[in-house]
Amino acid sequence: MGIEQPCWPSPATVAPQGPQSPGTSLVGDARQWLLGQVGALWALFTGRPVSLYATSVLRIGYGLLYLVFLVREFPHRGEIWGPDSPWTPALAKQLFEQTGWNSVLTLSDNPAYFEFCYAMAVATSVLFVLGWRTRVMSVLFAVVVISFHARSIFMTDGGDNLVLLMAVYLVLTACGRRWSLDARRDRLKSARADTAPEPVRGLYAQELRHARVTLTTVVHNCGVFVIAAQVCFLYGSAGLYKVQGSTWGGGTALHYALNLELFQPWPVLSHLVAEFPMVIAITGYVTVLVQVAFPFVLFGRLKYPVLAVLLGMHIGIAVLMGLPLFSGAMIIADAAFLPDRFYTFLPQLWRRAARRTGMRQAAPGRATGSGSVPAQGRPELPAPQNQVVPGGGRSGSAHPMGPVTDHPEAERHERPRAGSS
Repeated sequence: MGIEQPCWPSPATVAPQGPQSPGTSLVGDARQWLLGQVGALWALFTGRPVSLYATSVLRIGYGLLYLVFLVREFPHRGEIWGPDSPWTPALAKQLFEQTGWNSVLTLSDNPAYFEFCYAMAVATSVLFVLGWRTRVMSVLFAVVVISFHARSIFMTDGGDNLVLLMAVYLVLTACGRRWSLDARRDRLKSARADTAPEPVRGLYAQELRHARVTLTTVVHNCGVFVIAAQVCFLYGSAGLYKVQGSTWGGGTALHYALNLELFQPWPVLSHLVAEFPMVIAITGYVTVLVQVAFPFVLFGRLKYPVLAVLLGMHIGIAVLMGLPLFSGAMIIADAAFLPDRFYTFLPQLWRRAARRTGMRQAAPGRATGSGSVPAQGRPELPAPQNQVVPGGGRSGSAHPMGPVTDHPEAERHERPRAGSS
Protein backbone atom coordinates (compact mmCIF):
# COMPACT_ATOMS: atom_id res chain seq x y z
CA MET A 1 0.00 0.00 0.00
CA GLY A 2 1.58 3.25 -1.11
CA ILE A 3 1.98 6.41 0.93
CA GLU A 4 -0.55 9.07 0.09
CA GLN A 5 0.89 12.41 -0.91
CA PRO A 6 -0.69 15.26 1.10
CA CYS A 7 -2.69 17.75 -0.94
CA TRP A 8 -1.33 21.16 0.06
CA PRO A 9 -3.69 24.11 -0.48
CA SER A 10 -2.67 26.92 -2.79
CA PRO A 11 -1.15 30.07 -1.25
CA ALA A 12 -4.17 32.09 -2.34
CA THR A 13 -6.47 29.98 -0.19
CA VAL A 14 -4.12 29.85 2.76
CA ALA A 15 -3.38 33.56 3.01
CA PRO A 16 -5.84 35.13 5.44
CA GLN A 17 -7.98 37.99 4.11
CA GLY A 18 -6.92 40.75 6.42
CA PRO A 19 -8.72 44.09 6.74
CA GLN A 20 -8.07 46.70 4.10
CA SER A 21 -5.71 49.47 4.94
CA PRO A 22 -7.25 52.72 6.13
CA GLY A 23 -5.71 54.54 3.19
CA THR A 24 -7.40 52.28 0.64
CA SER A 25 -10.77 52.57 2.38
CA LEU A 26 -10.50 56.36 2.56
CA VAL A 27 -9.65 56.61 -1.14
CA GLY A 28 -12.60 54.38 -2.03
CA ASP A 29 -15.00 56.44 0.07
CA ALA A 30 -13.71 59.67 -1.45
CA ARG A 31 -14.09 58.21 -4.93
CA GLN A 32 -17.66 57.12 -4.22
CA TRP A 33 -18.49 60.54 -2.76
CA LEU A 34 -17.00 62.31 -5.77
CA LEU A 35 -18.90 60.10 -8.20
CA GLY A 36 -22.09 60.70 -6.25
CA GLN A 37 -21.60 64.47 -6.37
CA VAL A 38 -20.88 64.38 -10.10
CA GLY A 39 -23.98 62.26 -10.67
CA ALA A 40 -26.12 64.62 -8.59
CA LEU A 41 -24.75 67.63 -10.50
CA TRP A 42 -25.42 65.92 -13.82
CA ALA A 43 -28.96 65.05 -12.72
CA LEU A 44 -29.48 68.66 -11.61
CA PHE A 45 -28.43 70.00 -15.01
CA THR A 46 -30.21 67.43 -17.18
CA GLY A 47 -33.17 66.27 -15.07
CA ARG A 48 -35.54 69.23 -15.31
CA PRO A 49 -35.42 73.01 -15.65
CA VAL A 50 -34.78 74.82 -12.39
CA SER A 51 -36.26 78.12 -11.24
CA LEU A 52 -38.85 78.46 -13.98
CA TYR A 53 -40.90 80.91 -11.91
CA ALA A 54 -37.79 82.94 -11.05
CA THR A 55 -36.79 83.31 -14.69
CA SER A 56 -40.35 84.32 -15.52
CA VAL A 57 -40.11 87.01 -12.85
CA LEU A 58 -36.89 88.20 -14.48
CA ARG A 59 -38.60 88.28 -17.88
CA ILE A 60 -41.56 90.27 -16.59
CA GLY A 61 -39.42 92.52 -14.40
CA TYR A 62 -36.77 93.51 -16.92
CA GLY A 63 -39.23 93.74 -19.79
CA LEU A 64 -41.52 96.00 -17.77
CA LEU A 65 -38.60 98.04 -16.45
CA TYR A 66 -37.27 98.71 -19.93
CA LEU A 67 -40.76 99.44 -21.22
CA VAL A 68 -41.24 102.07 -18.51
CA PHE A 69 -37.81 103.45 -19.35
CA LEU A 70 -38.68 103.82 -23.05
CA VAL A 71 -42.05 105.40 -22.28
CA ARG A 72 -40.51 107.73 -19.71
CA GLU A 73 -37.89 108.95 -22.19
CA PHE A 74 -40.32 109.21 -25.11
CA PRO A 75 -40.35 113.04 -25.10
CA HIS A 76 -36.54 113.07 -25.09
CA ARG A 77 -35.91 110.12 -27.43
CA GLY A 78 -34.49 112.32 -30.18
CA GLU A 79 -31.92 113.93 -27.89
CA ILE A 80 -30.81 110.61 -26.37
CA TRP A 81 -30.82 108.14 -29.27
CA GLY A 82 -32.19 109.96 -32.30
CA PRO A 83 -30.90 112.38 -34.93
CA ASP A 84 -30.85 115.28 -32.44
CA SER A 85 -28.46 113.55 -30.06
CA PRO A 86 -25.14 115.31 -29.39
CA TRP A 87 -23.57 111.86 -29.65
CA THR A 88 -24.04 111.62 -33.40
CA PRO A 89 -24.21 108.37 -35.38
CA ALA A 90 -20.74 109.14 -36.77
CA LEU A 91 -19.30 109.32 -33.25
CA ALA A 92 -21.14 106.13 -32.33
CA LYS A 93 -19.64 104.30 -35.31
CA GLN A 94 -16.16 105.48 -34.34
CA LEU A 95 -16.72 104.11 -30.86
CA PHE A 96 -17.99 100.83 -32.30
CA GLU A 97 -14.66 100.36 -34.08
CA GLN A 98 -12.91 100.45 -30.70
CA THR A 99 -15.38 98.55 -28.53
CA GLY A 100 -16.87 96.08 -31.01
CA TRP A 101 -20.43 97.15 -30.24
CA ASN A 102 -23.13 97.62 -32.86
CA SER A 103 -26.60 99.10 -33.06
CA VAL A 104 -29.49 98.88 -35.50
CA LEU A 105 -30.17 102.58 -34.85
CA THR A 106 -27.04 103.59 -36.78
CA LEU A 107 -28.05 101.79 -39.98
CA SER A 108 -29.84 104.92 -41.20
CA ASP A 109 -29.99 108.63 -40.33
CA ASN A 110 -33.59 108.94 -41.49
CA PRO A 111 -35.85 110.22 -38.65
CA ALA A 112 -38.68 107.97 -39.87
CA TYR A 113 -36.41 104.94 -39.47
CA PHE A 114 -35.60 105.96 -35.91
CA GLU A 115 -39.29 106.37 -35.06
CA PHE A 116 -39.99 102.93 -36.51
CA CYS A 117 -37.20 101.39 -34.42
CA TYR A 118 -38.50 103.10 -31.30
CA ALA A 119 -42.03 101.84 -31.90
CA MET A 120 -40.73 98.31 -32.51
CA ALA A 121 -38.70 98.52 -29.30
CA VAL A 122 -41.82 99.41 -27.30
CA ALA A 123 -43.83 96.64 -28.98
CA THR A 124 -41.06 94.09 -28.36
CA SER A 125 -40.91 95.01 -24.68
CA VAL A 126 -44.69 94.60 -24.34
CA LEU A 127 -44.72 91.19 -26.05
CA PHE A 128 -41.71 90.08 -24.00
CA VAL A 129 -43.51 90.96 -20.77
CA LEU A 130 -46.62 89.09 -21.90
CA GLY A 131 -44.58 86.07 -22.90
CA TRP A 132 -45.84 85.77 -26.49
CA ARG A 133 -43.50 83.58 -28.58
CA THR A 134 -40.93 84.07 -25.87
CA ARG A 135 -38.07 82.35 -27.68
CA VAL A 136 -38.21 84.87 -30.52
CA MET A 137 -39.12 87.82 -28.34
CA SER A 138 -36.21 87.19 -25.97
CA VAL A 139 -33.78 87.46 -28.87
CA LEU A 140 -35.46 90.62 -30.19
CA PHE A 141 -35.52 92.12 -26.70
CA ALA A 142 -31.78 91.50 -26.33
CA VAL A 143 -31.19 93.17 -29.71
CA VAL A 144 -33.28 96.17 -28.62
CA VAL A 145 -31.42 96.60 -25.33
CA ILE A 146 -28.01 96.20 -26.98
CA SER A 147 -28.87 98.64 -29.77
CA PHE A 148 -30.20 101.40 -27.51
CA HIS A 149 -27.41 100.90 -24.99
CA ALA A 150 -24.66 101.07 -27.61
CA ARG A 151 -26.16 104.00 -29.51
CA SER A 152 -25.62 106.50 -26.66
CA ILE A 153 -23.59 104.67 -24.06
CA PHE A 154 -22.63 107.90 -22.26
CA MET A 155 -26.18 109.22 -21.97
CA THR A 156 -27.61 106.74 -19.45
CA ASP A 157 -26.76 105.49 -15.96
CA GLY A 158 -25.19 102.27 -14.70
CA GLY A 159 -28.48 100.42 -14.40
CA ASP A 160 -28.42 99.79 -18.15
CA ASN A 161 -25.37 97.56 -17.81
CA LEU A 162 -27.17 95.02 -15.63
CA VAL A 163 -30.30 95.15 -17.80
CA LEU A 164 -28.11 94.51 -20.83
CA LEU A 165 -26.44 91.48 -19.26
CA MET A 166 -29.71 90.01 -18.05
CA ALA A 167 -31.34 90.51 -21.44
CA VAL A 168 -28.57 88.45 -23.02
CA TYR A 169 -28.72 85.75 -20.33
CA LEU A 170 -32.50 85.43 -20.59
CA VAL A 171 -32.11 84.32 -24.21
CA LEU A 172 -30.64 81.07 -22.86
CA THR A 173 -33.45 80.41 -20.39
CA ALA A 174 -36.97 79.05 -20.81
CA CYS A 175 -38.41 82.20 -19.27
CA GLY A 176 -41.78 81.83 -20.97
CA ARG A 177 -42.96 78.59 -19.35
CA ARG A 178 -44.64 80.29 -16.41
CA TRP A 179 -46.95 83.31 -16.22
CA SER A 180 -47.01 83.92 -19.96
CA LEU A 181 -49.23 83.59 -22.99
CA ASP A 182 -47.07 80.68 -24.11
CA ALA A 183 -47.77 78.84 -20.85
CA ARG A 184 -51.50 79.47 -21.26
CA ARG A 185 -51.41 78.15 -24.82
CA ASP A 186 -49.51 75.04 -23.71
CA ARG A 187 -51.97 74.49 -20.88
CA LEU A 188 -54.94 74.63 -23.25
CA LYS A 189 -53.17 72.38 -25.72
CA SER A 190 -52.44 69.88 -22.96
CA ALA A 191 -56.09 69.92 -21.87
CA ARG A 192 -57.20 69.14 -25.42
CA ALA A 193 -54.56 66.42 -25.75
CA ASP A 194 -55.91 64.63 -22.67
CA THR A 195 -59.09 63.74 -24.55
CA ALA A 196 -57.35 62.81 -27.81
CA PRO A 197 -55.39 59.58 -28.40
CA GLU A 198 -51.65 59.98 -28.18
CA PRO A 199 -49.99 59.73 -31.61
CA VAL A 200 -47.63 56.84 -32.16
CA ARG A 201 -44.06 58.01 -32.70
CA GLY A 202 -41.20 56.02 -34.05
CA LEU A 203 -38.06 55.25 -32.07
CA TYR A 204 -36.02 57.81 -33.99
CA ALA A 205 -38.61 60.52 -33.37
CA GLN A 206 -38.72 59.72 -29.65
CA GLU A 207 -34.93 59.83 -29.30
CA LEU A 208 -34.79 63.10 -31.22
CA ARG A 209 -37.47 64.58 -28.95
CA HIS A 210 -35.63 63.41 -25.83
CA ALA A 211 -32.38 64.93 -27.09
CA ARG A 212 -34.13 68.25 -27.78
CA VAL A 213 -35.71 68.30 -24.31
CA THR A 214 -32.39 67.47 -22.64
CA LEU A 215 -30.51 70.13 -24.62
CA THR A 216 -33.13 72.76 -23.79
CA THR A 217 -32.97 71.81 -20.12
CA VAL A 218 -29.18 71.99 -19.97
CA VAL A 219 -29.06 75.37 -21.73
CA HIS A 220 -31.76 76.76 -19.43
CA ASN A 221 -30.04 75.55 -16.27
CA CYS A 222 -26.69 76.91 -17.42
CA GLY A 223 -28.34 80.28 -18.08
CA VAL A 224 -29.87 80.29 -14.59
CA PHE A 225 -26.56 79.54 -12.91
CA VAL A 226 -24.79 82.18 -15.01
CA ILE A 227 -27.36 84.73 -13.81
CA ALA A 228 -26.76 83.66 -10.20
CA ALA A 229 -22.99 83.85 -10.65
CA GLN A 230 -23.27 87.31 -12.24
CA VAL A 231 -25.21 88.69 -9.29
CA CYS A 232 -22.79 87.08 -6.82
CA PHE A 233 -19.80 88.59 -8.59
CA LEU A 234 -21.54 91.95 -8.69
CA TYR A 235 -22.25 92.05 -4.96
CA GLY A 236 -18.94 90.48 -3.95
CA SER A 237 -16.80 92.81 -6.04
CA ALA A 238 -18.81 95.86 -4.90
CA GLY A 239 -18.35 94.91 -1.24
CA LEU A 240 -14.63 94.21 -1.60
CA TYR A 241 -14.15 97.48 -3.48
CA LYS A 242 -15.88 99.38 -0.68
CA VAL A 243 -13.66 97.75 1.93
CA GLN A 244 -10.58 99.26 0.27
CA GLY A 245 -11.89 102.82 0.64
CA SER A 246 -11.21 104.90 3.72
CA THR A 247 -14.63 106.59 3.62
CA TRP A 248 -16.50 103.29 3.93
CA GLY A 249 -14.17 102.16 6.70
CA GLY A 250 -14.73 105.45 8.50
CA GLY A 251 -18.50 105.31 8.04
CA THR A 252 -18.69 108.60 6.14
CA ALA A 253 -19.24 107.35 2.56
CA LEU A 254 -23.03 107.63 2.68
CA HIS A 255 -22.75 111.11 4.22
CA TYR A 256 -20.82 112.35 1.19
CA ALA A 257 -23.22 110.60 -1.19
CA LEU A 258 -26.22 112.28 0.41
CA ASN A 259 -24.64 115.71 -0.04
CA LEU A 260 -23.91 115.40 -3.76
CA GLU A 261 -26.15 117.81 -5.68
CA LEU A 262 -26.14 115.49 -8.71
CA PHE A 263 -27.86 112.75 -6.65
CA GLN A 264 -30.40 114.81 -4.73
CA PRO A 265 -33.87 114.44 -6.25
CA TRP A 266 -35.30 115.74 -2.94
CA PRO A 267 -32.64 117.84 -1.20
CA VAL A 268 -34.76 118.35 1.90
CA LEU A 269 -35.08 114.60 2.44
CA SER A 270 -31.36 114.03 1.81
CA HIS A 271 -30.40 116.73 4.33
CA LEU A 272 -32.85 115.31 6.85
CA VAL A 273 -31.28 111.85 6.63
CA ALA A 274 -27.77 113.34 6.79
CA GLU A 275 -28.56 114.75 10.25
CA PHE A 276 -28.23 111.24 11.77
CA PRO A 277 -24.51 110.39 11.40
CA MET A 278 -24.67 107.31 13.63
CA VAL A 279 -27.47 105.77 11.56
CA ILE A 280 -25.57 106.57 8.36
CA ALA A 281 -22.39 104.94 9.69
CA ILE A 282 -24.22 101.77 10.78
CA THR A 283 -26.00 101.59 7.43
CA GLY A 284 -22.67 101.84 5.62
CA TYR A 285 -21.12 99.03 7.65
CA VAL A 286 -24.18 96.81 7.18
CA THR A 287 -24.12 97.48 3.44
CA VAL A 288 -20.51 96.36 3.11
CA LEU A 289 -21.04 93.31 5.32
CA VAL A 290 -24.13 92.17 3.42
CA GLN A 291 -22.53 92.62 0.00
CA VAL A 292 -19.39 90.69 0.93
CA ALA A 293 -21.37 87.91 2.63
CA PHE A 294 -23.99 87.59 -0.11
CA PRO A 295 -22.26 84.83 -2.17
CA PHE A 296 -21.72 82.74 0.98
CA VAL A 297 -25.28 82.73 2.38
CA LEU A 298 -27.14 81.46 -0.67
CA PHE A 299 -27.29 77.85 0.50
CA GLY A 300 -29.08 78.49 3.79
CA ARG A 301 -31.98 80.34 5.31
CA LEU A 302 -29.74 83.30 6.11
CA LYS A 303 -30.20 84.48 2.54
CA TYR A 304 -33.76 85.66 3.26
CA PRO A 305 -32.83 88.38 5.80
CA VAL A 306 -29.90 89.32 3.56
CA LEU A 307 -32.26 89.74 0.60
CA ALA A 308 -34.58 91.83 2.80
CA VAL A 309 -31.68 94.12 3.75
CA LEU A 310 -30.66 94.45 0.10
CA LEU A 311 -34.23 95.30 -0.83
CA GLY A 312 -34.28 98.14 1.70
CA MET A 313 -30.89 99.32 0.49
CA HIS A 314 -31.99 99.52 -3.15
CA ILE A 315 -35.23 101.28 -2.25
CA GLY A 316 -33.16 103.85 -0.35
CA ILE A 317 -30.88 104.33 -3.36
CA ALA A 318 -33.89 104.85 -5.65
CA VAL A 319 -35.53 107.39 -3.35
CA LEU A 320 -32.56 109.29 -1.91
CA MET A 321 -30.20 109.21 -4.91
CA GLY A 322 -32.68 109.27 -7.78
CA LEU A 323 -31.50 106.03 -9.48
CA PRO A 324 -34.71 104.08 -10.01
CA LEU A 325 -33.47 102.17 -13.05
CA PHE A 326 -30.41 100.84 -11.25
CA SER A 327 -32.36 100.01 -8.10
CA GLY A 328 -35.11 98.31 -10.06
CA ALA A 329 -32.60 96.22 -12.00
CA MET A 330 -30.93 95.07 -8.78
CA ILE A 331 -34.22 94.27 -7.02
CA ILE A 332 -35.33 92.13 -9.97
CA ALA A 333 -31.97 90.35 -9.98
CA ASP A 334 -32.34 89.59 -6.28
CA ALA A 335 -35.76 88.07 -6.96
CA ALA A 336 -34.03 85.29 -8.90
CA PHE A 337 -32.75 83.81 -5.62
CA LEU A 338 -36.20 83.21 -4.18
CA PRO A 339 -37.34 79.58 -4.53
CA ASP A 340 -40.17 78.66 -6.82
CA ARG A 341 -42.29 77.55 -3.88
CA PHE A 342 -42.42 81.22 -2.86
CA TYR A 343 -43.90 82.21 -6.21
CA THR A 344 -46.35 79.30 -6.24
CA PHE A 345 -47.53 80.37 -2.79
CA LEU A 346 -48.41 83.89 -3.96
CA PRO A 347 -51.42 82.87 -6.13
CA GLN A 348 -52.67 80.64 -3.33
CA LEU A 349 -52.39 83.53 -0.89
CA TRP A 350 -54.33 85.73 -3.31
CA ARG A 351 -57.06 83.11 -3.74
CA ARG A 352 -57.41 82.67 0.00
CA ALA A 353 -57.64 86.42 0.54
CA ALA A 354 -60.19 86.70 -2.29
CA ARG A 355 -62.33 83.93 -0.82
CA ARG A 356 -62.28 85.53 2.61
CA THR A 357 -63.36 88.89 1.26
CA GLY A 358 -65.89 87.36 -1.14
CA MET A 359 -64.23 88.92 -4.17
CA ARG A 360 -63.88 85.71 -6.11
CA GLN A 361 -65.69 82.39 -6.14
CA ALA A 362 -63.99 79.27 -7.41
CA ALA A 363 -65.52 77.69 -10.47
CA PRO A 364 -67.63 74.61 -9.60
CA GLY A 365 -66.09 71.27 -10.42
CA ARG A 366 -62.58 72.66 -10.64
CA ALA A 367 -60.02 71.84 -8.01
CA THR A 368 -57.86 74.59 -6.65
CA GLY A 369 -54.50 74.83 -8.37
CA SER A 370 -55.48 72.81 -11.44
CA GLY A 371 -54.13 75.42 -13.81
CA SER A 372 -50.57 74.22 -13.77
CA VAL A 373 -48.64 73.85 -16.99
CA PRO A 374 -47.39 70.46 -18.19
CA ALA A 375 -44.16 68.98 -16.94
CA GLN A 376 -41.03 70.42 -18.51
CA GLY A 377 -38.88 67.32 -18.32
CA ARG A 378 -39.21 64.01 -20.11
CA PRO A 379 -42.81 62.82 -19.98
CA GLU A 380 -42.00 59.20 -19.24
CA LEU A 381 -39.42 60.02 -16.58
CA PRO A 382 -41.02 62.50 -14.15
CA ALA A 383 -38.54 63.97 -11.73
CA PRO A 384 -39.37 63.41 -8.04
CA GLN A 385 -39.99 66.46 -5.93
CA ASN A 386 -37.61 65.56 -3.11
CA GLN A 387 -34.82 63.61 -4.75
CA VAL A 388 -32.19 62.63 -2.22
CA VAL A 389 -28.69 63.57 -3.25
CA PRO A 390 -25.40 62.46 -1.71
CA GLY A 391 -24.46 64.32 1.41
CA GLY A 392 -27.76 63.97 3.18
CA GLY A 393 -29.48 66.87 1.42
CA ARG A 394 -32.24 67.04 -1.11
CA SER A 395 -32.06 68.19 -4.66
CA GLY A 396 -34.45 71.07 -3.99
CA SER A 397 -31.85 72.95 -1.93
CA ALA A 398 -28.69 71.92 -3.72
CA HIS A 399 -28.31 75.03 -5.88
CA PRO A 400 -28.24 78.78 -5.30
CA MET A 401 -31.77 79.33 -6.53
CA GLY A 402 -33.20 77.51 -3.52
CA PRO A 403 -35.74 74.70 -3.46
CA VAL A 404 -37.40 74.13 -6.80
CA THR A 405 -40.95 72.86 -7.19
CA ASP A 406 -41.48 72.95 -10.94
CA HIS A 407 -43.16 69.58 -11.24
CA PRO A 408 -46.92 69.87 -11.85
CA GLU A 409 -47.72 67.70 -8.85
CA ALA A 410 -45.86 70.15 -6.65
CA GLU A 411 -48.08 72.98 -7.85
CA ARG A 412 -51.27 71.17 -6.84
CA HIS A 413 -50.39 70.69 -3.20
CA GLU A 414 -53.19 72.86 -1.86
CA ARG A 415 -55.97 70.73 -0.40
CA PRO A 416 -59.43 71.12 -1.93
CA ARG A 417 -62.11 72.85 0.07
CA ALA A 418 -64.59 70.96 2.13
CA GLY A 419 -67.35 69.61 -0.02
CA SER A 420 -65.33 69.56 -3.24
CA SER A 421 -64.79 66.30 -5.06
